[in-house]
Amino acid sequence: MSSSLAERLSEARHSRFVGRALELKLFESVILPTRHNADTVDLPFQVLHVFGPGGVGKTTLLSEFTRICEKAQAPTVSIDARNVEPAPESFLSALRFAMNLNPNDSLPVLAAELEHKVLLIDTYETFAPLDDWLREVFLPQLPATTLIVLAGRHSPSSTWRADPGWQALIHILPLRNLSPEESRTYLSKRAVPPVQHRSVLDFTHGYPLALSLVADVFAQKGDIQFQPDAVPDVIKALLEKFVQQVPSTAHRMALEACALVRLTTEALLARMLGMPDVHELFDWLRELSFIEPGQQGLFPHDLAREVLIADLRWRNPDWYAELHGRARTYYTSRLEQTQGQEQHRILFDYIFLHRDNPAVRPRFTWQENSTLLTDSFRETDKPALLRMVTEYEGEESARLAAYWLGRQPQGVLVFRDAQQQPAGFVMMVALHQASNEDLTVDPAARSTWHYLQNHAPLRTNEGATLFRFWMARETYQTTSPTQSLIFINFVQHHRLTAGLAFTFFPCAEPEDWAAMFAYADLARLPEADFEVGGRRYGVYGHDWRVLPMKAWQALLAQREIAASAQAIASSQVTEPLVVLSQADFMGAVRDALRDLSRPDALQNNPLLRSRLVMEKVAVTAEGTEAIAALQGLLRESAESLEASPRDAKCYRALYHTYLHPAPTQEQAAELLNLPFSTFRRHLKNGITRVAEILWHQEIN
Repeated sequence: MSSSLAERLSEARHSRFVGRALELKLFESVILPTRHNADTVDLPFQVLHVFGPGGVGKTTLLSEFTRICEKAQAPTVSIDARNVEPAPESFLSALRFAMNLNPNDSLPVLAAELEHKVLLIDTYETFAPLDDWLREVFLPQLPATTLIVLAGRHSPSSTWRADPGWQALIHILPLRNLSPEESRTYLSKRAVPPVQHRSVLDFTHGYPLALSLVADVFAQKGDIQFQPDAVPDVIKALLEKFVQQVPSTAHRMALEACALVRLTTEALLARMLGMPDVHELFDWLRELSFIEPGQQGLFPHDLAREVLIADLRWRNPDWYAELHGRARTYYTSRLEQTQGQEQHRILFDYIFLHRDNPAVRPRFTWQENSTLLTDSFRETDKPALLRMVTEYEGEESARLAAYWLGRQPQGVLVFRDAQQQPAGFVMMVALHQASNEDLTVDPAARSTWHYLQNHAPLRTNEGATLFRFWMARETYQTTSPTQSLIFINFVQHHRLTAGLAFTFFPCAEPEDWAAMFAYADLARLPEADFEVGGRRYGVYGHDWRVLPMKAWQALLAQREIAASAQAIASSQVTEPLVVLSQADFMGAVRDALRDLSRPDALQNNPLLRSRLVMEKVAVTAEGTEAIAALQGLLRESAESLEASPRDAKCYRALYHTYLHPAPTQEQAAELLNLPFSTFRRHLKNGITRVAEILWHQEIN
């Protein structure tokens, strides 16, 4: 006998079903004992409430529940709430129709007919207006042998949880994404090439509907290289599942803002939307099925975030960039108001804005929170830290780590787990404070110091940091929560260390970090590489005088929204700064004073690319703005001499020579009633004093 079309459809759907082992086992544990001992076994619960966002597989799971019931010969009654008006009579009418009962049968008759049956109600979120009636009137009249399965987007309302009776008779079952293994099994069943599985999983995060839609793309287009941005139809279908109806433009903007940031608070949302009161919007976000509450704010499910961001970048890239900028401005202001662990959290939120970039995404863990705490080094930590170094780098490196623990313990940060034990650490060596003995003992310090001497000599009051050791207890230097926290402290060190001119970052596997460090504008420095215990370490570095913190942040802000890892070169943000020696700086000041009233001549002065001037102008400023800034600095420095009795005569010589110059220096001397030789001495001293004032500003 041939099977019916319905049977073939059911079999085809079942053949593609994967995962949900725990959910199926739970359902079977209720149904099978009940069918074998229908009159003696009480159900462990009366209501099984399955919930999860649209497309997570609730309907598919109910189909599998139905198959289990068919095998166990347990009668089922199914209702899809989308097709029923949320009113008592409409619901009862639909139920009678599903059970082939007389349209006039009363509620007690209807309830009696449900004995020893399984009632499945799908799309339960559309029954929100009917929820109280079902809970208080209809369900209590059903026989105790009836199992009710509710499947919807939202978890049960608080009234279910507040009722002591229902607390004992309801089982709440959240439905999550498929695991990576389950997802690969599904993709294999759909004949998606194994080489494409990783990119598909990175986009879908195991979300069933997304896996199905992507598999359809492969079925239609054959062997392709999967790129989410290239399949807007998939994005549109997923977006429609997540957001069936957005009440207003403001609600959509709130949803887009929530997708871009790690955690959404009312304060951040108000700043990103430019609205004084966003309480209603925040509450609306909190009620969405794919938005979850965290300890410090709201965040969307992973795939919902990916879909919303991909759609926004494709549909309105200008607004995408604007939202990034507003979030960045908020975090920048918060960084100035916080310290310690709170500042770490804000820095992580800041770095999260770079998550869309392929150079950054695989190099951070993006979980909502971590139990790790950043702490200073304690002497009792020493054995644990040296064990880590010995395990990953060998005994010779451990000997050097012990040496530096004795020499510069203040440069060590320890990351502690929930048991207060070291889960990792970073050792920051101040090279400018290292002695000749230190440089002789450690090849890393010696090679990096030689690099500085040959390529970027330190000036007065400048310092350099070598991130000598950095590792996690379990994962060494690979991506992990500890490694992510190390990088956050790396950024914080740059922000807070006065006079920091250069940083070195050695890696055991430098090639693995090439894309990430190029993104962060850390240059590969082979001349600084070193060898310890037969193992070679590659070094990256950054000169903060050439690209200082302000310009570096501007560079990363542009790369933050770029489509590729190195889409924005540092030269597009600002020309490299000129790092002058003190003698060269003094000469440049002398030339600048001579050309003070001639902008055409000043445009070639190296001071225009000095940190002194560039910190006074926007990183993207035109040359005329930098010239005006240099002229202002020269005038201010010269005028500051007037108030000093000792320097006033120098100021007058500068005034008549450069600020309001006489036709010749001889005439300037006559105006001051000074012998020319005395005037020249005052002028020379004035130039020196102006140069000293500006040099102090340059290096501090």
